[in-house]
Amino acid sequence: MTTRKTTASAAKTSKPSGHQLVAEFMDNLVHPLKNEIEEVRQIILSADPQISEHIKWNAPSFRYNGEDRVTFHLRGKGYFQLIFHCGAKVKAQAGNERMIKDDSGLLEWASNDRAIAKFTGMDDVKAKKETLAEVIGKWIRASA
Repeated sequence: MTTRKTTASAAKTSKPSGHQLVAEFMDNLVHPLKNEIEEVRQIILSADPQISEHIKWNAPSFRYNGEDRVTFHLRGKGYFQLIFHCGAKVKAQAGNERMIKDDSGLLEWASNDRAIAKFTGMDDVKAKKETLAEVIGKWIRASA
């Protein structure tokens, strides 16, 4: 007796990757700053080859070593944000210091292990591009 996988069971075994889910999310995204969001997404992905992406909080989120580190917040009007965080399991932090030193002023600190970067348009994204890539690298190293 020969058994064959049905289309439904085959579909269950071929779950889309996080990258595929984010690409589909971006294809369907209706947002006035969609181009800017895509540009920031590419900056994040190019900051380190070990960064992966998936959907969290109904937005693209970026992982390093399987832990969420940076997530888009897309609900603002006329802007969007990146939330820098330490994943679901916050690690104990020595002292009362911020995760990283950010002399650029890109980050607004919500707590010592959580920060926010805000973007208002393509000129803003381009002006912050190098700083953003540097901050992402620092954040990943500090939270790994």
